[in-house]
Amino acid sequence: MSAAPAALKNTVKTAAQSAGRVAKAAQRTRWRQILERRAKALTPRNPLKRDEYGMPIPHVNVIVRDTAQPRLADHYFNTVRDDIMYMSYTHTPASTKPQRSIRPTYDPEDPYVKHRYNPPIGGHMAWTRKPMSPVTFDSVVELERIQLHTMVKETLASRSHLLGAIMAFRAISGESQYAGGQRTTEGVQIVRGKSQIQGWVRKGIPLGVKVDLKGPKMYEFLATLTEFVFPRLRDFNGLQMPRPGASLQTASAASGVVSFGLPASAMSLFPQIEYNLDSYPKSYGMHIHFITNAQGEGAQNRVRALLSGFQIPFVRV
Repeated sequence: MSAAPAALKNTVKTAAQSAGRVAKAAQRTRWRQILERRAKALTPRNPLKRDEYGMPIPHVNVIVRDTAQPRLADHYFNTVRDDIMYMSYTHTPASTKPQRSIRPTYDPEDPYVKHRYNPPIGGHMAWTRKPMSPVTFDSVVELERIQLHTMVKETLASRSHLLGAIMAFRAISGESQYAGGQRTTEGVQIVRGKSQIQGWVRKGIPLGVKVDLKGPKMYEFLATLTEFVFPRLRDFNGLQMPRPGASLQTASAASGVVSFGLPASAMSLFPQIEYNLDSYPKSYGMHIHFITNAQGEGAQNRVRALLSGFQIPFVRV
């Protein structure tokens, strides 16, 4: 009677041990599967390509952007923008006379003249006589871009003379084509002749370079211009303004663009050029255009008020 319970006890113990070993094996298998899934998830399916230096090339287009606004951009949105809106605001009564509708020259609904060109009402220069739209919080005059351009006459004899101007404009503006992976950055562009001038210019021949500055690079150039170039430029009293009785309906006054030129001596005053001036074969003068969103009668006056907020001096001769 005592042998049967002992055998049963040993059988139960053996079954429990085998069940424990099976459970442990199942647990190890489960953990192995989990680790394999994690390793598979962490391992990239398509390994990154590497350049000539062994550095990995990301599979996405990495765009390098600034982490903070430039100082002058903050100055515009916090101070200048409100001041310009206060200075240029004109109250209009609620009940205004509706604008007279002028019939176009050709009826666009007439199938016989549907695709015929309708000349603008008042002529091609009618936009110069059109008053500016009322000032609101979202239509305040704003600097859109700054364009620099120069002409190199020596390029007519040899195109190699254009390299010095390209290097100088790249140093001054900090722009190069597709810089930082941004597709909208065109960098320094070559200006070519558009028409034939007998004995001097042929169509398509390189004549100079230009560059458009937008965003942070635009405000950085503006800060350099007002803090380093203008204070050290000799015989510079400010940008000239037209006489007091000048018309506000000319193409230049209504375009909302302020342009001026700098002599070749001003190029050496830029810090990017000054520290390594011997690397450039010669100095180049340049034209600078401040292009804004203002357009209409007297738009250039608002642009001058905007630029005055950035410490650009103006003088009336």
